[in-house]
Order: sequence, then C-alpha cells, then structure tokens
Amino acid sequence: MEITRNKFVTVSYELRLDNASGELVEKTEDSSPLAFVFGAGKMLQMFENKLEGLKAGDNFSFELKPDEAYGDKNPQAIVEIPKNIFEVNGSIDESLFKLGNHVPMQDAQGNRLDGIVLEVSDENVKMDFNHPLAGDTLFFSGAVADVRDASEDEIMEAVGGHDSCSTDGGCSPDGGGCSTCGSGY
Repeated sequence: MEITRNKFVTVSYELRLDNASGELVEKTEDSSPLAFVFGAGKMLQMFENKLEGLKAGDNFSFELKPDEAYGDKNPQAIVEIPKNIFEVNGSIDESLFKLGNHVPMQDAQGNRLDGIVLEVSDENVKMDFNHPLAGDTLFFSGAVADVRDASEDEIMEAVGGHDSCSTDGGCSPDGGGCSTCGSGY
C-alpha cells in the first residue's frame, strides 16, 4: 500500500542539520516510530511530499531547505518582554530565565508559542520566538515501517488538532514545532 492521503503512516528516521553527516537533532527507533495520518496537515508539507508514494519497507533520504521547512529566522520574532508578565501570585520564578531555556507562552489569541531565553536584565527578558530549526537545512533519512488505511477515529483525532508525537512522546517534524512534544526541537 502506498502513502497517500488518509493513510496511517509509521516511519523511523534520523533528522540531521545540513546533510547526512550533520549534527543529529532527532532519531526515532524502530520500537518507537513516528506515527501520523498522512495529509492531515500536522506534518511539514514538504516532508509529506517527499514520502508520498512510498510503501512499507522503502527507505528515504532527502533534505528540506529552510523555505521548505521552518523558514528563515525572523528578526522580528526576537523580542524583549517585561519580567513582570511572568508574575504568578505576586512572585516570579527566576529559574525560568536560564539562558537557552524554552519557555511556553501564549499570544493574545491564545496560540501557544515557545520562546528561548537569550538575555536577562533586571527589568526584561530577551526571547527568540523563531522555531528552533528556523534557518536550518534539514536532512531526513529513514525507512517506512508501515502504511495502512487510517481509521475514522485516527483521522478525526488528527484533524482535531492533536500534536503529532512519536509513540514515546518524542519529537516529530510537524509544522507546529517539535518543542510541544518535549525535546525542544
């Protein structure tokens, strides 16, 4: 069975920066593959385009340029935020402000954003809201473990907005950013 829309797909893969020998960012094991409903809009569009038509047992290897993945770094996504917005019950948890820390936040519309702490002053925190892989070329290599028809429940769950995480709670190359799955990427 080929990978097409509304198929439930499981893949094991390695994600590296730049090329096949670049820095390892994410690796799924055969025992905990990435599982998703193809065409539900949860994965990067070009990631799906590269997998379309493959079958169980097929290997893959491809790169995604920044404009095919998370885009270029946007300098406007680096902002200074007053520390007082982190206040809860009259106090601020200073441990949030460790350099490099990922801090989950929400915008005015309630959308989840993850910011990375870049600098801390007495009054403000400078944070980067770019996706951690923005500006990077991504290199995926792996194998398709299984392809089957997705159940109606699986399709409804996928369309309903649930994160596309691997079965071990790790990361996936989803359009919403992997930091929601736990690894920070």
